[in-house]
This record gives sequence, structure tokens and C-alpha cells, in this order.
Amino acid sequence: MKTNIIWGIILLLAGFTLILTNFGIIEIAWDNLWPLVVLIVGLLFEFGYFISRKDVGLLVPGGILTTYGIFFLYSSMVDWSLVGRLWPIYPLGVAIGLFQLYLFGGRDKGLLVPVGILSAVSLVFLFINFYFVDFRLLVGIIFVVIGIVIIFKKTKTAD
Repeated sequence: MKTNIIWGIILLLAGFTLILTNFGIIEIAWDNLWPLVVLIVGLLFEFGYFISRKDVGLLVPGGILTTYGIFFLYSSMVDWSLVGRLWPIYPLGVAIGLFQLYLFGGRDKGLLVPVGILSAVSLVFLFINFYFVDFRLLVGIIFVVIGIVIIFKKTKTAD
């Protein structure tokens, strides 16, 4: 019951704020604050799970939207020109949402595969974007390392 009252108050305050803004009674610079909407919606999903502990699926959109909200808020306050380099945040947001599902859900190990792939792709491209590493060089090094591991990996033999 207390949760309903809290959500009701939040929606009332948001609604009145939007109405007052529409009539020019208060002014809000939406150009820089719209990312807060994405962040708040993400946090509402997060709190929705952590308050009730009933629907772990809320953590997936919560993790994604919270990550994107922080990313957009940072970009709007600092410099939107970095978005071209920070695009790997998008798959990382999905990885964060899925990892939360793994942590607080049934610990389904199958979730770790997409979490690992999305995280690795994100981190590799963030590294490439900020350290100006030639992609072909990086992929070549990765292939060489994987090849060496495969060649020298001990195989189990049946006795």
C-alpha cells in the first residue's frame, strides 16, 4: 500500500510540473534535462524490483535505461560530440541489464554468454575509440593469441 502512495505522489508531482511548465508558470530547460526522464524511468524499474522483490524482469529495462540515462545526461552536460566515440555504451547497457537479471534472478548461467559477448564488444570498441588502436591490428593480435591457445591447449585423452 505504501508503494502505491509513493508512486502516486511521484506521478502527481511530475504531472503538475509538466502542466505548470506548459502554461509558462515555471521554466525548465528541457534541452539539457530530458536525459533525466530516461534516467528516472530506468531507476523506477530498478526500484520497482528492489522494493517488491517480485518481478526480476524489471531489472533488464532498468539497467538499460539507467545506463542510457547516465550516458545521455553526461553527454548533454559535457559534450555531445563524444557520442561518436561512446556508442559502445549502448550494448554495454544491455549487458548491464542482463547481468542484473543473472545476479538477482535464478543465476541462469546461459545469461552470462550474452553478457560476456556484449561486455567484451563494448569494452574493446571503447578501448579502440579512445586509444586509436587500428582495428585490424587488434583483431590480428586476438586471432594470434587464440591460435596459440588452441595449439598448445592440452586435450583430455580417454584412458
